[in-house]
Amino acid sequence: MSNQQIEFKFPKGGAFLIIVAVLALVFFSKATVTIGSGEAGVLYKTFGGGVVTDEPALGEGFHLVAPWNKVIVYEVRQQELLEKMKVLSSNGLDILLEVTAWYQPQTEQLGSLHQKKGQDYLDRVIKPSIRSAARSVVGRYTPEQIYSSKRDAIQKEIFDETKKILDGQYVQLNEVLVRDVTLPPTIKTAIEKKLKQEQEFLEYEFTIQKAEKEAERQKIDAEGKATANRILNASLTENILKEKGIQATLELANSKNAKVIVVGSGKDGLPLILGNN
Repeated sequence: MSNQQIEFKFPKGGAFLIIVAVLALVFFSKATVTIGSGEAGVLYKTFGGGVVTDEPALGEGFHLVAPWNKVIVYEVRQQELLEKMKVLSSNGLDILLEVTAWYQPQTEQLGSLHQKKGQDYLDRVIKPSIRSAARSVVGRYTPEQIYSSKRDAIQKEIFDETKKILDGQYVQLNEVLVRDVTLPPTIKTAIEKKLKQEQEFLEYEFTIQKAEKEAERQKIDAEGKATANRILNASLTENILKEKGIQATLELANSKNAKVIVVGSGKDGLPLILGNN
């Protein structure tokens, strides 16, 4: 039996079709972009003027773009920045401040943000703004105010001043929180001691005020009783007393208890009542 050789013939134009298919695959992969949740894309037209700023950013999902163009993806949901900084109080003491900021880029201005600030806008814009505002605000207060009573006011002022600086910078500041304030140990100890003394003094004042109010109440109560007695004594004439005595005698006479009534034997001629009780 003779050996038979199977000869495979490449179809005419096959190489061309393969090349076309590969080019199509490359073209398709370069011409598509998928933007994830919480993201948006800035379109850069290589032959059309660069960054597109007069059109909305590309939203979430699948997009077709020319393969010679690029899409720069930004996270547009709220992000968190934790910043620790050393600032000076009004009397020149070092204060270590820990601040949290919530921010996000303005989606409708994403093209301008990319063109003028770039993807590192956090370091270029937001951090310097918060540091500047914090130094300005803290410099108005003493360490004692910062540590105790003015924490909320300082937090609000840092937010307001940072937001003012960021106005027109294509980013949105949602909130600034002062998480921690660290004072020099000696200053912190002195402030805590002073606050404790003030609290003790307030408690002492409260005790004194309470005692004074109780004494005043007792005085008013005693004066009221004395006045009532004076009025009662002034109204009790001899005839009224006799009448009251007679009424009491009649009531006792009608009671079931055993008694002896001697009429006219009491003081001022009132009945004298003798009984087993």
